[in-house]
Amino acid sequence: MAPPDDTATTGSEDSPELPVVIIGAGPAGLTAAYELVKRGDAVVVLEASDVVGGISQTVERDGWRFDIGGHRFFTKVTEVEHLWHEILPEGDFLLRPRMSRIYYDDKYYDYPLKASNALKNLGILEAVLCVGSYARAQVRPPRDQSNYENWLVARFGWRLYRKFFETYTEKVWGVPVKEMPADWAAQRVKGLSLGNAIVNALTPKRNQKEITSLIEEFQYPKYGPGMMWERCRDLVVEAGGRVAMESPVTAINVAEGRAVSVTVTRGDGTTEDVRARHVISTMPMNELVRSISPTPPDHIVHAGRDLSYRDFLSVALVVPESEGFPDNWIYIHASDVKVGRIQNYGSWSPYMVKEGRTCLGLEYFVFEDDELWSDTDENLIERGKKELAALGLVDASKVEQGYVVRVKKAYPYYDSSYKENVATIAGYLEGAAPNVHLVGRNGMHKYNNQDHSMYTAMLTVENIHGAHHDIWTVNVEEEYHEAGSKTGGPGAGTGRDAPVLPRRQA
Repeated sequence: MAPPDDTATTGSEDSPELPVVIIGAGPAGLTAAYELVKRGDAVVVLEASDVVGGISQTVERDGWRFDIGGHRFFTKVTEVEHLWHEILPEGDFLLRPRMSRIYYDDKYYDYPLKASNALKNLGILEAVLCVGSYARAQVRPPRDQSNYENWLVARFGWRLYRKFFETYTEKVWGVPVKEMPADWAAQRVKGLSLGNAIVNALTPKRNQKEITSLIEEFQYPKYGPGMMWERCRDLVVEAGGRVAMESPVTAINVAEGRAVSVTVTRGDGTTEDVRARHVISTMPMNELVRSISPTPPDHIVHAGRDLSYRDFLSVALVVPESEGFPDNWIYIHASDVKVGRIQNYGSWSPYMVKEGRTCLGLEYFVFEDDELWSDTDENLIERGKKELAALGLVDASKVEQGYVVRVKKAYPYYDSSYKENVATIAGYLEGAAPNVHLVGRNGMHKYNNQDHSMYTAMLTVENIHGAHHDIWTVNVEEEYHEAGSKTGGPGAGTGRDAPVLPRRQA
């Protein structure tokens, strides 16, 4: 669908009649649109695909619903919490138990740690060895704790590190853990060590929020996260905003120190310019640089080309309900299979599956040029069946149907030069087109969660209306968003960062 003709309003570039053009209809883009229409602003949202929600969409195939990556609706940012419930009525939220386990060495370990379960699985001798390894790490911790491996060893000992951290982390990011910096660990598992994990296991508190990743329940839209963004889109349209699907932006046109319009190129090759008062971009930053017209200086173009991403695919397998498991997901710490995590969509919401059946989502972390990414759906489904059986979860013969979902640019890849590249691009825009605003995960090349992405959009709308928030301070503190009790506020971080990774070879 092409953008409506009435978006090309006449008037000067800063005329209030001109719309704010938003590139992308994911959580950040639609949050910005919703906040703007509430203020009476003209808004046009341009989405390249045929579905809203970005990576937070609910994928639907033959009546089955899949949550790509899993989205727990839990936040310490009060403004985001309020907005969720402003968009969706209470009846559309479920309160779901948080349950997850770690698969290691043919056994399933409860996570968070439960003393009886861990002792049973490890056995008395191995448990004693793990505690001894932890004690040695306390007496003689690794001298250099600047990398993820040594940081974890100092808090868990070598034996538990190898069981519960090494393999899964390397699957997610595709690099050895020892090459990752400690700041990733500090943000992902801050406050969690063997000592306080044991304390939590022996003296559990309902809905533990003080230690990273130990929340016990969360909210969830009954038809998955996409339900939130489908409703948000409808509210934007009802308020007079425009949402155009299958409308990829191929140019952001800059003149006299500001963005004056964006160009949409449709599938038939025709183009249309949409004039803009401001542009809010959630498109991947490398694509943003390529779209700027006229072409930026060489060093800006190079900075854009130098940004990379980690991609993601899910193999969804339909099985009898009795073959499912109660967990939201299981982390797979086994090197003999490639799957990194397995979701049970029925455990997220019974509305996601069909009566008598459930659907298991096997998650693979890949690069777009990997062999796994380019394999056929049929082969990936067969792989998924075999890996389920190898893990002892489901006999391959019980799988009734399979689907494959690929997601490009799911995770911004943090190599040694990404910060410099992002700062270079952001600095260039600040001078060349200050009415172009970067928000969200890919828009900022920043590993934001859904709530972080929404918050950057909310603060940006306030900036358009005269505030002076620094949205780059969202999600910079070392404390993960599921830990602690602080609430968000302008200028305050909300949680986690991603690891700095070794540079990929071209």
